[in-house]
Amino acid sequence: MSIAVSVENLTKHFDKIKAVDGVDFNIKEGEIFGLLGPNGAGKTTIISILSTLLSPTSGKASVAGFDVIQSPAKVRNKIGIVFQDPSSDDILTGRENLYLHGLMYGVPSSDIKSRITESLDLVGLQDRADDLVRTYSGGMRRRLEIARGLMHHPDVLFLDEPTLGLDPQARQKIWEHIESIVKDNKVTIIITTHYMEEADRLCDRLAIIDYGKIITMDTPKNLKDGVGGDTVQLEVSDSDSLVDKINSLDFVSRCESRNNRLDVAVKDVAHNLPTLFSAVGEIKSFDVRNTTLNDVFLHYTGHDIREESAEKPSAHMLRVRNVNK
Repeated sequence: MSIAVSVENLTKHFDKIKAVDGVDFNIKEGEIFGLLGPNGAGKTTIISILSTLLSPTSGKASVAGFDVIQSPAKVRNKIGIVFQDPSSDDILTGRENLYLHGLMYGVPSSDIKSRITESLDLVGLQDRADDLVRTYSGGMRRRLEIARGLMHHPDVLFLDEPTLGLDPQARQKIWEHIESIVKDNKVTIIITTHYMEEADRLCDRLAIIDYGKIITMDTPKNLKDGVGGDTVQLEVSDSDSLVDKINSLDFVSRCESRNNRLDVAVKDVAHNLPTLFSAVGEIKSFDVRNTTLNDVFLHYTGHDIREESAEKPSAHMLRVRNVNK
């Protein structure tokens, strides 16, 4: 299978801040590839470089076979992008937004009407196509922006936090539409997210990124399997004093202390749980759950995904600046 996106030792510095720090990855055609990490980790900066909105400090990147520095116009013709911030015009209807997008991307006038219908059908907005965007819910607006990003038939679609701020029902609908896009259109999708469930459900592979570096990269299943077993959470009186003892057990692959709570990755939990309880001693409460990507992130980074200020400069402002040039 051909490579749709190639990134080699990519870096980006803002003054003294290393927003992207020596990143390498390849994405195959038709793959959903995820960048999972907190706000400020470098995800949006990578998307901005790959979509030619930012120039890298060093390194190489190509999209759909074109170098992002040497052939930016050719890259732009091959991509669609949905930014974190809403960018559709709310004084126009959904149909009018798509029409303007088609004109900007040079869609032949003879094809625009059918492309609009096709895009609206794909995201389920046919019934609201002629309503002003200001009357749309947040989820509908995101679906419109996905439709707009697909209208010119891109080879690669960038989705930057596509369900940020949406309620669970709207998020579920967006996920369904993303899955149908890949199935029906064979588009390569790069998605940035800090939602574990989103990454787990959608991504064929994902890279966990923190402080501008890719910490690990694999399929969601392999990443979870690599942590080792299900997670047992134990509330105890003094968790710090028990970590070394629990880590020494042969069926424990990880034990971490968090505010008098032990998070223990246990192999064959049904068989080994009584032995674990005996080793811990007095237990106030416990819970057993399947390993999640949050456990993977914690395992590799030593902390949960943090909520921080968004990366700067914002992708939306860069887009406006780029269009005005």
